[in-house]
Amino acid sequence: MIAWLIALPVITVVWLVTRLLVRRSARAALRLVLTADALLFAGALALLMVALSGGDAGAAAAAETAQDSGSGSAALIGAAISVAAASIGASIAVAYTGAAALAALSERPELFGRAMVIVGLAEGIAIYGLVVAIILIGKA
Repeated sequence: MIAWLIALPVITVVWLVTRLLVRRSARAALRLVLTADALLFAGALALLMVALSGGDAGAAAAAETAQDSGSGSAALIGAAISVAAASIGASIAVAYTGAAALAALSERPELFGRAMVIVGLAEGIAIYGLVVAIILIGKA
């Protein structure tokens, strides 16, 4: 709960700054968002490396307790990676297919059903990642 109380104002400020940048220059906003994503990815990767390297004695004791209780941290990390990768892939697929569907619908409105099926197939990629994550969490 405390994490949400801290994160919510930060998320709101980032969203507002991004909105202001998009209004001024979409290309600069895209560069800023991609840079921020790269920095967040590097930080998460560094945190993951520290967590998996063993860290100090307290972290080692917590890891032993987690392993003794049957928690599969590798399965949980795999589940997180599968959901993240599938969501990113689905968002890219929906962006391209959605744009093409709108272009086709502007010329021939009777193609609505076919276009939505194609967009729906692209959204299915995220569902596959979620299914894999559920299976992995079930194994943990």
